[in-house]
Amino acid sequence: MKKILLCFMAVATATMFYSCKQNDGKCYIEGTVNGEQYEGKRIFVVPINGPKTAEYVDSMEITNGKFHFTKDFTKDTMQMYQILLDYHYRMGVQPLLIVGEPGHIQVTIDSISSAGGTPQNDSLQAWKEATEKYRQEYAMYNRTVGMLREKEMMEEAAKIEQEGHEVHLAYKRYSRQLAENMKEGALHDFLKGLFPLTYKRKMPDGSVKTFNADTNEEIPE
Repeated sequence: MKKILLCFMAVATATMFYSCKQNDGKCYIEGTVNGEQYEGKRIFVVPINGPKTAEYVDSMEITNGKFHFTKDFTKDTMQMYQILLDYHYRMGVQPLLIVGEPGHIQVTIDSISSAGGTPQNDSLQAWKEATEKYRQEYAMYNRTVGMLREKEMMEEAAKIEQEGHEVHLAYKRYSRQLAENMKEGALHDFLKGLFPLTYKRKMPDGSVKTFNADTNEEIPE
């Protein structure tokens, strides 16, 4: 009975510690790097926006295939970061985009890197997986269109090209909806910036006109 009580107290203490760790305004990044060749190499956390100086970039050596960073968001503003290996060793390793937000982020660096554990990073991971699926599907449409054009099957090529365009638009709508669902935050702002509804173009006469980002049609002022 005493052993059971001690075990329960240990679990309860660990749970309380983890709960406090999750809510103390700090971002705990804990990662693994797959590949013995990366042992002792440096890994970096680099802000997407802002200076890339030593004041803003964190780095450490990979030890036993692991690394960790802590960022204090009781003082800093949440933002997007990239996790990168030393540039001499990045070949075949996918850079990882994460949201720096309070909580515990689990990271895996590999040929396909991933992260999760906090609300925005879970959503970001889902978006990255949807993006990879979209890229593969869209590339297949483009290859098919190219082969049909080589065979001068223009009508069939136009049909497949239109289907690919619909896949592209569906992906953009999904990304915009994800941003809307987030309502605010670093991921919301990042996706909004990637998938605007309109864009502006300077015309030969010097005027600036607004166009629909999906149809490329001019929007009257």
